[in-house]
Amino acid sequence: MRRLLAILIPGLLLLTACGGGTPAAPEPSSQSAGDVAKFDSLKISDNGDQKAPGLEFPKPLEVAEPTVKEVTEGKGDRIKAGQIVEMSYVAVDGKTGKTLEDTYASGAQPIELNDQLKQGSSLIYNVVVGAKVGSQIAFAAPGKAASEGKAAGASQLVVFKLISAKDAPKVLDKPEGDTVTPPAGLPSVKVNDAGVPEISVDGVKAPKSLIAQDLIKGKGAVVKASDTLTVNYVGVNLVGGKKFDSSFEDSFGHKGVATFPLSNVIKGWTQGLAGKTVGSRVLLVIPKNLAYGDAGQGEAKGDLVFVVDILGVK
Repeated sequence: MRRLLAILIPGLLLLTACGGGTPAAPEPSSQSAGDVAKFDSLKISDNGDQKAPGLEFPKPLEVAEPTVKEVTEGKGDRIKAGQIVEMSYVAVDGKTGKTLEDTYASGAQPIELNDQLKQGSSLIYNVVVGAKVGSQIAFAAPGKAASEGKAAGASQLVVFKLISAKDAPKVLDKPEGDTVTPPAGLPSVKVNDAGVPEISVDGVKAPKSLIAQDLIKGKGAVVKASDTLTVNYVGVNLVGGKKFDSSFEDSFGHKGVATFPLSNVIKGWTQGLAGKTVGSRVLLVIPKNLAYGDAGQGEAKGDLVFVVDILGVK
């Protein structure tokens, strides 16, 4: 996602949603909230899906609380909770009208309408769910309060267009596919009565290079290094076999499966999981230079071993 969509909208609402106003009466199924009267004079010219709309509004635009409203209704299907919505947006300074960011030229940005967004950015979630594809939505954030020696900041206005909506890819409950017998010399894996993989590293030598061995070969989509994965996993140190992390167990601070961009993890995961398929259970034996090195991170040190269940990709 682009900077303002990833930071300004979800991040700002995460900090301010608790102090937001009471949602106004629903407008075409999606919900407005905040000081929506400030948008009464906002005019938006639709220039298609590849060019930012023109915006006209009385300046300065000032709101006292996060404010959101569906300004123009689209003609497409209504958007449902759980779908992935692609949107383009333009952000401007509420005092001058100067463009701060424009994503129309680079293409629409995806947002999944999941529980995480609902909890952290409820204003955006509530206005998008129920809106129609093609709708244009205005969001304004208050400027920073004046402080000693500094003037108050201007409100910012973001207008985004809902370009498309599609159902999110299915997330599996467990790996599904064909069982694979690994070659000798690798860590062994057994599943306990609770369904958690248990890894034994007895007699296993340090890897000279990354090993990514299917234990179950899934039949779903092929993973790309740029994808976001939903997984379950267990990790142990190759030396000693101590378990340092597990998404299966609450004792490690997790609440079920983990979702993250594959580009934002250790190199051993990025390189080892790219090219695998959804539904797979993968054994990763990762040299320390593709993990956290000798210094480690927490209790994860040196060469590492993971079992990763690839349950979903997007």
